[in-house]
Amino acid sequence: MYFDLISPIAGIETIAEGHGIRELARLRRCYGAGNWRKKKGTATVRFGNGATAVVELHWYEAHGIGRREEKIKTVLRVLP
Repeated sequence: MYFDLISPIAGIETIAEGHGIRELARLRRCYGAGNWRKKKGTATVRFGNGATAVVELHWYEAHGIGRREEKIKTVLRVLP
């Protein structure tokens, strides 16, 4: 599903880090070694069809590599 971030991500929390991440081996293989963390937060996004919504996002992040594999977990509120 294609989407663009409209607002900055708010309420950022770390869900897991290091060996607590189930996908750690794949992340290291695809993007390189780093201090990987799985994070979540909320943001306003615009979907490919033009609709906007407030959603909960999850992503992986490592210092020097950046934010990777953002995905929408929950649509919290659809905006008019």
